[in-house]
Amino acid sequence: MRISVQHEPFDLGVESTAFATGHSDMGAIVTFTGIVRDLPNNSMDAMEIEHYPGMTEKAIEAMAEDAKTRFSLGDVLVIHRHGRLQPGEMIMMVATAARHRKDAFEAATFLMDYLKSRAPFWKREISATGEVWVESKDEDEVALARW
Repeated sequence: MRISVQHEPFDLGVESTAFATGHSDMGAIVTFTGIVRDLPNNSMDAMEIEHYPGMTEKAIEAMAEDAKTRFSLGDVLVIHRHGRLQPGEMIMMVATAARHRKDAFEAATFLMDYLKSRAPFWKREISATGEVWVESKDEDEVALARW
C-alpha cells in the first residue's frame, strides 16, 4: 500500500505500470484519475488545495486499510496533489488490486467517495471574479452514505 500526498505532478503511465507489476495473484487492477475541472464558462484560473501534512496521510491510510479489509484487496495506491493546480491537471489517482474485478471496482469507488467527502483537504477555486472555497455537495454525501 502506498499513500502519497504531494505537490509534484505524477506520471499516470509510470504509476499504473509500477502498481500493476508483481501482482500475478490478482485478477483485476482498477485505476481512476481525477482531473481539475474548469468552471462551466471556462473561468477558473486555478484551484488551490491545502492540507495538514501528516494528518492527511494518516486519514487516507486509515481509509485505505478499511478498503483493503472490506474488499479483500491485495494492494492500494492513492496519490493526491496539493498546491496550485490548473484546470486539466491531474489532481489524484486511486488504484486497487483484487482477485476479482467487482472488489477492485467497488474498492476504487469507495476510496474515491471517501476522498471527495472526508479526506482533510481544503479546495479554493480562483477566478477573475474572486476566490471561493469549495463546499461539500449533497450528492457526494449520498454517494458516501451507500457504504
